[in-house]
Amino acid sequence: MELKHIDTAKLCISAVNMRAKGKADLSHILPSIRARGVLVPLIVRPADEDWFEIVAGKRRYHAALAVAEERGEVEPLPCAIMAPGDDAAALEASLIENVARLDPDEVTLWESFTRLVREGRSPEDIALTFGLTELQVKRTLALGNLLPRIRGLYRKGDIDAATVRQLTLASKTRQRDWLRLFDDPDTHCPTGHQLKAWLFGGASVPVGAALFDMADYSGEVVSDLFGEERFFADTASFWAAQTPAIEAKAEGYREAGWPEVVILPTGETFHSWEHERCAKRKGGKVFLAVSARGEVTFHEGYISTKEARRRERGEASQDEKLVRPEVSAPIQNYVDLHRHAAVRADLIGQPSVALRLMVAHAIVGSSLWNVRIEDQRASSDAIAESVENCASEARFDEKRGAVLALLGFDPEGPTVTRGYEGEHGIAGLFVRLLQLPDPALLDVAAIVMGETLEAGSALIEVLGPLLGTDMAKVWQPDDALLDLIRDREVIGCVLADVAGDAVASSNEAATGKVKRGIVRDCLTGENGRAKVEGWVPKWMAFPPVAYTARGGVPTVAQAEKVAGLAIAPEPLPLRSAA
Repeated sequence: MELKHIDTAKLCISAVNMRAKGKADLSHILPSIRARGVLVPLIVRPADEDWFEIVAGKRRYHAALAVAEERGEVEPLPCAIMAPGDDAAALEASLIENVARLDPDEVTLWESFTRLVREGRSPEDIALTFGLTELQVKRTLALGNLLPRIRGLYRKGDIDAATVRQLTLASKTRQRDWLRLFDDPDTHCPTGHQLKAWLFGGASVPVGAALFDMADYSGEVVSDLFGEERFFADTASFWAAQTPAIEAKAEGYREAGWPEVVILPTGETFHSWEHERCAKRKGGKVFLAVSARGEVTFHEGYISTKEARRRERGEASQDEKLVRPEVSAPIQNYVDLHRHAAVRADLIGQPSVALRLMVAHAIVGSSLWNVRIEDQRASSDAIAESVENCASEARFDEKRGAVLALLGFDPEGPTVTRGYEGEHGIAGLFVRLLQLPDPALLDVAAIVMGETLEAGSALIEVLGPLLGTDMAKVWQPDDALLDLIRDREVIGCVLADVAGDAVASSNEAATGKVKRGIVRDCLTGENGRAKVEGWVPKWMAFPPVAYTARGGVPTVAQAEKVAGLAIAPEPLPLRSAA
């Protein structure tokens, strides 16, 4: 059978469905459909034209329609499509499906699917194995983006499917923010489709709305598995790129000879009944309507109805008398470029001002600056918890809190970068930074740089030796790492590294579980083993080293790339070249 999602408008009940007659009793399944959606595919077969007959799944179909009526939106339903024409096979499928029902727990499915993915199975493989659509598998795997507690709330039915689907798009930090609202009885907690606006700081902006070239956009884009759309994760970065693109489109119309181009305020609708068509050569205008979701609609060759009536009476347009700019676009361009050249020439003699300006750009961003925060994405909850609880992260968070207080930002803000909410934007923050002494400014710059330093990059291999980073002083071995070491040769090398060659040789034939247990005992000093202090895996040291000759250690490869760079033994002091 072919598996696909089909619009409810293209589905009808087949006469061979064993439940075709009579009113469907939805009392039993409606709560689960309302909470989880339709998980088990309907069995359908092609009918006339684009229609499909439901052979099995009538109650799920009617329950989905009932939920759609409650929520005001309809989602396509997962369907298994049979070959057309065979009534016996269709009846048999209806009987089997209704005798042996399956109502899987989606969180349990996620746990199983995740294990299969780690074993090398693709979502397509899993879909074929379990008789699901690939989209259903991806929806289930998306639960892995959630904090364990959110998955637990979903499993218990404390939050619904619509809320969970939006939370799968959120970072772990944003999920924690949402949980704080969920736990506060005095605060409204956004759920369902309201949650999307909360997550994206307003209306979500689809990628299709962009007028600019996505190849030049360095911001983050989030894929919505459930609506089959992609959205901009940071609306501020989107608008920083979209606004100049809109202006460029408008300028293109002006250069093409249109007498006037009107860009309507964002969210204002162009009402055709308030305008009349008018050719360009007769003074027709172009109106650009920009929606809150970022889409831009171009209405070429219109004038307002009022203006059309004035023209009929031979009266001059009041808009032309009052709105015509003093300078043309080319004159303004000339003025802007000369003033820009003069200001930046003076800026090179004021490095302290330039540094504050750079920090302001890094925090707020602009149409020319797009700074991304390292979100420290972990491939498992165990890794995320290990990093969150380490001494280095606690030290950084403590200093970040001090910087947030110094700048007057929200003390509960997750980052300094993008944490400024003043009405004057980057200019307002720049003026605030001018009031800080140099040592305080450097503290701000260090935090912003730390938040935007890419994990796993070659810079880490340069900075570690330069800063004298000693992993043994800040890192403690934990089960999160040991449980990840599954390779037989590698765990043997780690055992020799921790317990010595003699112990490794005597346990060469032991299982990986036994070897990990010995390593754990040596690191904790339990079960008669002498405690090993200050051990750091060779991959984590500076510089990193591989245990085997097989390669495949990215940190080692990165370190080898920069090994030839001349690095000063200590950080250079900050000073002006003047």
